[in-house]
Amino acid sequence: MVVKYMRTAKQCEMLAWASAQIHCQFHASENRVALPAQGNKQDVQAESETVLIPSRGERGQCVLDTPPKILFCDLRLDPGESKTYSYSEVVPIDGPPSFRGQAVKYVYKLTIGCQRVNSPIKLLRVPFRVLVLQGMPEPPFPQDEEVCPSNPFLEEEEVSRRDSRPLERALDMLMVTTSRRYPHMFNITNMRGKVAKFCIFKTVYRLGEDIIGTFNFSEGDIPCLQYSVSLQSEEEIQQQYQRRPGQTPSVTGHGRHLESCLHTAFSHFSLPIPLNVTPGFSRDIVTLRWRLHFEFVTAREPMEPPTVLQNQSEVTVWAGAEHVDVDTFSWNLPIKVLPTNPALASYVSQFTGTNTITI
Repeated sequence: MVVKYMRTAKQCEMLAWASAQIHCQFHASENRVALPAQGNKQDVQAESETVLIPSRGERGQCVLDTPPKILFCDLRLDPGESKTYSYSEVVPIDGPPSFRGQAVKYVYKLTIGCQRVNSPIKLLRVPFRVLVLQGMPEPPFPQDEEVCPSNPFLEEEEVSRRDSRPLERALDMLMVTTSRRYPHMFNITNMRGKVAKFCIFKTVYRLGEDIIGTFNFSEGDIPCLQYSVSLQSEEEIQQQYQRRPGQTPSVTGHGRHLESCLHTAFSHFSLPIPLNVTPGFSRDIVTLRWRLHFEFVTAREPMEPPTVLQNQSEVTVWAGAEHVDVDTFSWNLPIKVLPTNPALASYVSQFTGTNTITI
């Protein structure tokens, strides 16, 4: 934080105090979420008060806040003089991730409050993003063993110090979990018979990874004319908080691959997971899940492929049938989407922002 006196007058300026605090605001859609009634809570900051209320004037409920930290008190600035102050804080590990869904929102903000002598409090709110690592399985190795391959150029003290850091430890476990690959095979069938065999090499991914899958239509009995694969997130409100009984989850698409595959023996798709989406998580009010949504269009009758003679020298043009009786069906494959390294997630926004408060 940089405090600068911008006036050209010759008198000095006195600032009473400044403090910083992190808070998370929760907002729910009244059409989809039924929250328990709460009493009237005053969040209005009187001009004569000197107590910082970071969530003053914000929509929703404050579900998390850190203790305020004083940046300075009784600061005197001469004309043209500036002072710089630093602030650091640890976000509680039990907090929700940043999330902007159709039914609920979790928004993190850093609020800086400052007050001149005999003046009202001024607030500056800086939004930021929080990634939460949830649902990590127990490590398949003893806790006293290293997760990553040992580096002979690192001293033992440095290695033990690195393993003791929660962030590095979590990133190592995240890398191990999402790096395991072995083929998952699925037979795609409908009421008329087998359509194809589908193969995917893993079902746990990090933000920014590509989801790759392959189809083998040569083993199918039913001709497939077209298929599509969509990456979707499913936002489900817990039953006790649903506005209507049997309320369906909200589904959001994040990418789609569409391909025509008649007379195709093999096909594949690649869907990237955006860096700006929220990984799967579960709270007492909402649960976010991820899935691949498949849609297939198949023919009801066998369709013979065009025949090309071996000694034919001219180009053969094959015209498709004008009318085909088809069936359509869909299938959902659950997957897990986990966070990634915060340094990679920050690539979504490459610019440096500057926030200003005038008091």
